[in-house]
Amino acid sequence: MGSSYGDWLKEQREAAGLTQQQLAEVAIMTRSHIAHIEAGRRVPSKEDARRLDKALNTGNVLSSFLPQQDVAVADYFEAARLLEQQAVMIREFALSFVPGILQTERYARAVLSTSFPPSSEEECDRLVVTRLERAKILDDPVTPVVWALLDEAVLRRVVGGQDVMAEQITHLVRLVERGRIRVHVMPFALGFHPLMENMLNLMWFDDQPPVAYSEGLRMGKVHDSPSVVQELQGRYDLALSDALPLKESSALLKATAKDYGHHG
Repeated sequence: MGSSYGDWLKEQREAAGLTQQQLAEVAIMTRSHIAHIEAGRRVPSKEDARRLDKALNTGNVLSSFLPQQDVAVADYFEAARLLEQQAVMIREFALSFVPGILQTERYARAVLSTSFPPSSEEECDRLVVTRLERAKILDDPVTPVVWALLDEAVLRRVVGGQDVMAEQITHLVRLVERGRIRVHVMPFALGFHPLMENMLNLMWFDDQPPVAYSEGLRMGKVHDSPSVVQELQGRYDLALSDALPLKESSALLKATAKDYGHHG
């Protein structure tokens, strides 16, 4: 998304003779949120942009020129990726494959190498590195708190071969056993459920309201409207209430890894 928007906000703030803290107070935001926007690490919500315009007397410039979060195919995840790095709690729902931050290198490569149009080997390497960088948020033993709700299809769809699947599912088991993540499986026997249509990522923060990110074929969208986020949280909660409990989910992961031929 670039920092030109953030640079312009900083110029307007300094021209108005305001510190980040003073602008935060007038715009009813936190200072750290404004710092993130100015540094290009965050895109403000439409409501935030309107309040910033009002606070800085910039008409509707900041609202009108909000960086687009759902236009360029190559960049549609960028805003969500930046938010993911700052979240204190993440709840993922995956319909067909393991969420990015939980992927092993071989699984990630299998997913990313089947794109259309095909990527070059160099481009695939770059994407794999980016995906593994995202996973580093799990290096911290506590934050963010991560829950993964997986449709059973995620475990049954063979991505990259039996060996890759065994390794990937064992990786999930280890994260669960360390208490680093919670995994709940939505069994096929459940039939249709409230999240069948899309993959979903819910994120909570210390210094701004929660957001949701949903993704489909060639499109991704960051949702920051409180009513939309609340509806998506409700759908997630409803689906989670029908999923297998942690203990049963963990047993299913282990059994599936064993089926794929992993006995280590």
